[in-house]
Amino acid sequence: MDLDELLKLMVDKEASDLHLTVPSPPTLRIDGSLVPIADMPPLDSTDMTKLFKQATITKQRTAFKKEKELDSPTAWRGWPGSVSTRSSERLDKPGLPAGTGRYPVDRRLGLPAILKEVILKPRGLILVTGPANSGKSTTMAAMIRHLNENASKNVITIEDPVEYLFSNNKCIIRQRDLGDDTLSFHAALVHALRHDPDVVVIGEMRDLDTISTAMTAAETGHLVRARCTRSTRLSRSTA
Repeated sequence: MDLDELLKLMVDKEASDLHLTVPSPPTLRIDGSLVPIADMPPLDSTDMTKLFKQATITKQRTAFKKEKELDSPTAWRGWPGSVSTRSSERLDKPGLPAGTGRYPVDRRLGLPAILKEVILKPRGLILVTGPANSGKSTTMAAMIRHLNENASKNVITIEDPVEYLFSNNKCIIRQRDLGDDTLSFHAALVHALRHDPDVVVIGEMRDLDTISTAMTAAETGHLVRARCTRSTRLSRSTA
């Protein structure tokens, strides 16, 4: 699999974005829709390492290893101008529940059916709130599961820690773990917005910068879903 070939196909198809993630085939954003490239197999870690090296130079790879984020223009000989290289590590950890398959959004958990509607909205801000151990994480996971079964969306999650792992179905889901994959919620959120997301899931709204960026993301056409505990507070002087 060669990056030049993928970028040429992207231009030929008049796509706005090219998404490369394990374990899905290369996917194009065409007229707002995610379209997997026909006849291409799912990417694995070896493919991603090769493509990442083709898209970057040593200095960029060193910066990515340190900062866990990378956003830089990359010259491509087949296209006047540049291609924006936006990279984040794909989390793959064993031993976590996969996809909350046991929990439909409207059964067992006692969740209102309207959650199935709001998670399919194209934009807005959804807050899942409550005290510790009240079911916030399971509620959020059930909503992601419903989205993954019913819509073709690019979903990026930022979590601490990742509690449920999801396999791509109709959605492309990239889960990032605080510490392993990013240094902070705010930094990950800023970079996530440059990855052409439809839905951004924030595991915790802990500080004003994260809250402010989440609000901006919702205002600019993304669906943002976040978890808030009762300990999350903003004073009048900072709000």
